[in-house]
Amino acid sequence: MIRHLKSLLLIIIVISLGICIYYSFYMQPAEKQESIEYLSVGVAENVKLIIVYDNNPYDSRLKTAWGFSCIVNISNTLILFDTGGDPDILLYNMEMLNISVQSIQIIVLSHIHGDHVGGLFGVLSLNSNVTVYVLSSFPSDFKNEIKSYGCEVIEVSNATKVYNGVATTGELGNAIKEQSLIINSTKGLIIVTGCAHPGIVNIAEKAKQLIGNDIYLVIGGFHLAGKSEDEISSIIQQLKDLGVQKVAPCHCSGDLARDMFRQEFGDDYIEVGVGSIIEIDC
Repeated sequence: MIRHLKSLLLIIIVISLGICIYYSFYMQPAEKQESIEYLSVGVAENVKLIIVYDNNPYDSRLKTAWGFSCIVNISNTLILFDTGGDPDILLYNMEMLNISVQSIQIIVLSHIHGDHVGGLFGVLSLNSNVTVYVLSSFPSDFKNEIKSYGCEVIEVSNATKVYNGVATTGELGNAIKEQSLIINSTKGLIIVTGCAHPGIVNIAEKAKQLIGNDIYLVIGGFHLAGKSEDEISSIIQQLKDLGVQKVAPCHCSGDLARDMFRQEFGDDYIEVGVGSIIEIDC
């Protein structure tokens, strides 16, 4: 009797192991595939990008200075991505481009460095009726100062929808935390980067994973100044492998990188600097 019970128990154990192995090797991949969920942001139409602060010249009427700021205009809703380093230069350039500070509704700050947040309080002193997206890791006193203007402050850790068709990547990177802007346009994803400290390829990969669309344009600081030709060449190839159609490097991208991107992308390279305007489906 005991022998029969042992045999029965052994059979049950073998069957159980077989079931476990089957689910491990055959069922898990399907379950993982089903669990992929893209961030639902909608589609942005009538997209216009205006670089209002950069160290690269473009419009001779405007002032250049180290830093970056870009207006994202979606059907006349204005998002200010970064604010450059000097409020006077930022406001001067906006005035020359006939952009009203009061028309800005949303501000997104990529990271805490002064050449990207330095112009913020100059804007808020003229228009505090805005929603400001900052990283959760920003210093508390900086976030409190923004709140003192009466603004709504949204702290970002994970990928977050900002407006219809627009999202932030969420907090990326290690030593320097940074977020980039993703615009899901009718032509594909537009990625706007501040300084790309987490790596321009990593940012592009993250945007594609989040939205699940092809990448139409990557614009902004690529953080490649001082990089070697081999390093830049590798990054160019990786972006091409990701299917990036067009590039518009500026700010901290460096002259060598801009020259190499210009050569490799040809007609799909967009020359940009302060005052550049890129219209998509307008």
